[in-house]
Amino acid sequence: MRVISLIVFLMAMAVFPHRAAAQIVAQSKEEVVDVDSVRRAFDDNRSYFGLYKDNYFIFGPPIGYKPTRENTNALFQISISQRLTRSVLPFHSYLYLFYTQRCFWNVLEKSFPMTDLNFNPGVGITKPLFVKDRFIGKVSLILEHESNGRDSLASRSWNRLSIAGNIWLDPTIMVHCKVWAPWVDGENNRDLLDYMGLYQFGLTYRSLSQRFGGSMRFTKRRGWNLNYNTVLEFSYKLSNNDNQYLFVQYYNGYGEGMLAYNKFCSQLRVGICIKPPFFSDY
Repeated sequence: MRVISLIVFLMAMAVFPHRAAAQIVAQSKEEVVDVDSVRRAFDDNRSYFGLYKDNYFIFGPPIGYKPTRENTNALFQISISQRLTRSVLPFHSYLYLFYTQRCFWNVLEKSFPMTDLNFNPGVGITKPLFVKDRFIGKVSLILEHESNGRDSLASRSWNRLSIAGNIWLDPTIMVHCKVWAPWVDGENNRDLLDYMGLYQFGLTYRSLSQRFGGSMRFTKRRGWNLNYNTVLEFSYKLSNNDNQYLFVQYYNGYGEGMLAYNKFCSQLRVGICIKPPFFSDY
C-alpha cells in the first residue's frame, strides 16, 4: 500500500508541470502547431516525468447479471512515464520508461479485498510524427512485461514487443493501433492469447474546447471469428482550469484482469479520470 500511495503522490505532482504542454495542444485545435513547438514540448525538462495512459478511479456493477457485493467493484489505474535520456536519440526519437498498474478492488466486501493487482512495466522508443510541419501523432516501439505478481496456481504473466501508433485525422479525431509479438511464460496461462489477443485498434474524439471526449477500443482475440474485447469510454472535464474528468467506462469481453483473463466480463463503471496532456495511450 505504501508503494501505491507513493505512486499516487508522484502522479498528482506530475499533473501540473504538463500545463505548458496542454496549452500547446489546445492551440493545435485552433491553428497548426509547427514542428519546433511540439519538439520543445517533448524536449522540455519539465516533461521528463509525466502521465502515460489515463489515470482513473471508477466503480460500478456488471451488465446482464444481478449486481452483488462480489461482482460490483472498483477499478483504478495508475500510469506514468519517465524519459530516460537528456539527449535526443537518432531520428529525433526519445527513450522512455513506462509503468502502468491496475487494481480490482471489492470495496463492498468485508475487509475490502484487492482481488487482482496487475503490473505492466515497459521500456520504449517514441518518435513524434510531422507532415509538412504539422504534428500528426507519434509511433512507439515498446518492450513490455505484464503479470499479477502472484505465485503457484494464481500466477499470470506474459511479455510482448509492441508497435503502437497514434494519428490525428483532424483536430478532434485520433485513430490508434497497437500490434504485438508476444511470448507467454506463465505456466498457468498458456492460452492467454485466446483471450488477450494479438492486436488492438480504436478511435478517440475530443471536442475543440477539450471539455468532452469519447473513445472506442477493440482488441482482437485469437481466431478467425469476429471476437473482440470492446471498451467504450466517455469523459467530461469538470473545469477548464483543471485536468479532472467525470469518466464512464464500459468493458465487454475477456481479459480485463490477469487473474480471471479467461472469464467473460461485462462491466459499467463511473468515476474520476486524469488524462495525459497530448492524448491517452492504450
